[in-house]
Amino acid sequence: MVSHRCRLMVREALSKLGLHDVSVDLGMVEIRQDLTDEQLQQLKERLLLIGLQLLDDKRSILIEKIKNAIVTMVHHIDEWPKENYSKHISKLLGYDYTYLANVFSEVKGMTIQQFIILHKIEKVKELLLYDELSLTEISYKLDYSSVSHLSNQFKRITGLTPTFYKKLKHQKKRIALENV
Repeated sequence: MVSHRCRLMVREALSKLGLHDVSVDLGMVEIRQDLTDEQLQQLKERLLLIGLQLLDDKRSILIEKIKNAIVTMVHHIDEWPKENYSKHISKLLGYDYTYLANVFSEVKGMTIQQFIILHKIEKVKELLLYDELSLTEISYKLDYSSVSHLSNQFKRITGLTPTFYKKLKHQKKRIALENV
């Protein structure tokens, strides 16, 4: 649940079940009343209909918290945290980073670092398409050590250089507009 629209849909699903004393935040719902088994089952079904899943085991919840922290860090904060990401995530979630990393790797089959890289590359793609920042500004914004580091990582993940990706996407956009 990473967008405002998702939160509204979850809030609506809860409301339809008569649950109004709730707090809906990024990846988390706090219900201040007890749920019957029937309400819980109905909630699970309603969430599945909108493409969401109710997580109720501690490891799954922890994984979602890690993922949400990373999504927020990469996509929703204008400036990268001053401390390194491992300290930031550890402090944010209140767990030792080694523990978080081990649980994440075991459950997701990739490291936290790999997950961050994938999201950073998605953010780079987004920023390239907006065409408002130079590659140097993008590398600084996403805390890359250099433009070449960003470019190498981008090419390793996408198979394309950032410049070629940008040209390709703009070409597709132009062709689509010409066909309208």
